[in-house]
Amino acid sequence: MNFEEKAFVFREFGVSGREENIKKSIKKYASRLVDEILHDVTGSLICVKRGSGRNKNTLMLTAHMDTIGFIITYIDEKGFLRFSEIGSHPRAWLLGKTVIFENGTTGVMGIERKEHEKTLPVEKMFIDIGATSKAEAMKRVRVGDVAAVYSPCRVNERVISGAWLDDRVGCLVLLEVMQNITRTPNDIFFVFSVQEEVGLRGATTASYTIQPDLGLVVDVTASSDLPEGEAEGSCAFGNGAGIKIMDRSVIVPRRFSDFLCSLAERNKIPYQKDVLRKGSTDAHAIQLSRGGVLTGGVSIPVRYIHSAGELCSMDDVESCIRLVHCFCVEDLTRLVSRGIYAK
Repeated sequence: MNFEEKAFVFREFGVSGREENIKKSIKKYASRLVDEILHDVTGSLICVKRGSGRNKNTLMLTAHMDTIGFIITYIDEKGFLRFSEIGSHPRAWLLGKTVIFENGTTGVMGIERKEHEKTLPVEKMFIDIGATSKAEAMKRVRVGDVAAVYSPCRVNERVISGAWLDDRVGCLVLLEVMQNITRTPNDIFFVFSVQEEVGLRGATTASYTIQPDLGLVVDVTASSDLPEGEAEGSCAFGNGAGIKIMDRSVIVPRRFSDFLCSLAERNKIPYQKDVLRKGSTDAHAIQLSRGGVLTGGVSIPVRYIHSAGELCSMDDVESCIRLVHCFCVEDLTRLVSRGIYAK
């Protein structure tokens, strides 16, 4: 995999509801690799690769483009920016971190008083862009502008680190699979969804539009190999692709998860079972679309999710790429047909 060729997915701004920059870059890259590019009203990017099979199945592969962030609600007379959260932030990882706005303005996360550092109430926090007055601040930032915690993505000794790995690393997987597929019996809809972090909104509308036979979501999962981290879930950094069994929003039908496990074993792809105690993915939205869609997931274990220093293994990423690729080129007719029952 040529990582540098696709590293733009980790650089482009894209807080939930403001995914235009990352969507534009993904569209530019994908346009030469697919047969058709669509947009839905919600804002998701849908890249279609047509299959050549006689009895084609429609596959919906999804990774979300959006990141968590902040929206400015008030600028005080001294130029400090008050905000509301977009998505869920671990408060302990916010203070002193760099944030970046869509226009490139940067600031630092601060808090009013030292005693607040113990409880970290978000209403006592602010973003400091170095302005000395409200008027000066408003030259660069306005109420309603959005920002995200930021740290440049780096690769060192097969380890990827930085902000926004959730879920830009999933976008990377989809682009690599898209590039590697030369022939498939299936119609594949690669969906780069919006607003996942605030309610799985893009996948909800896209699944109704596409009406897939099968759904497969590529997202991160908590790497539970940190001290006392076993309470988070079952996946570990460096142990291979995570095959989704359950999280708080979805229980994958056994026939689908077993199929992915057997596919990994047949192709000698390292894998582990992903049982996550909390969190959700676009799989929930796809599974409940229309009369129900058979949906599974492939996960990349990531440490420090929703921080400025998310961290994952390149080996795990490549295992996910291989597994998703094998899934896309497989004849899935029997798996799909088992989803239809007669009384």
